Amino acid sequence: MPQKKNPDAAELLRAKAPRIVGHLSAFYGVLHALPLTYNKDMQEDKEHLFDAHDTLVACLTAATGMVAGARFDRARMAEAASDDMIAATDVADLLVRAGVPFRAAHGVVAGLVRLAVDSGRSLAELTDAELRDGCDQLDPAEVRAVLERSSWLESKVSEGGTALERVREQLAAAHRALRG
Repeated sequence: MPQKKNPDAAELLRAKAPRIVGHLSAFYGVLHALPLTYNKDMQEDKEHLFDAHDTLVACLTAATGMVAGARFDRARMAEAASDDMIAATDVADLLVRAGVPFRAAHGVVAGLVRLAVDSGRSLAELTDAELRDGCDQLDPAEVRAVLERSSWLESKVSEGGTALERVREQLAAAHRALRG
C-alpha cells in the first residue's frame, strides 16, 4: 500500500515465526508416540525440520541485512516524535474515560485531526470551541494537558516488549552484543 511506511522485511519476518512454530508443533506430533512404534513415522519429520531450518536461516539472513543496513535520522525522528498528532489516541482515551464508546471517540478524534490537517494546524492549535464542537464530553483543558506533554514516547507506558524501558534495555543489549 502506498501510504505504508513500515519496512516490509520486518513484517515478513514477523509472519515467518508462526510458520516455524507450526512446524515445531507438527514435529512434536510426529515424535509423540515413538516408543510405541517401529519408527517408520520418522520419515514424516524431515519436511518440518528442513523447512523450519531453511526458513530460520533465511529469516536470520534477512534480519541481519536489515539491521546492518538500518540508518536513523535522529533529528527527523525527534521531530516526528514531537508531533502532537501522536496524541490522538490519548485524546480518544480521554473520551472513553468520560463514558464515550471507543468507536465514537475514534470518530470524534478523526474529525479533529482532519480539521487540524485541513486547516494546516496542529491539534494544540485548535480552539476550545472547535474542540467542544467535536464532542460535548471533550474538556478542552484536559485535551491541552495531554497535548502539552513534552515527550510522547514517555507518555506511552505499558508493560511488555514495546514499553519504552524494555526497548531501551533491548537496544543496550544489542549494542553490547555488537561490540562483542
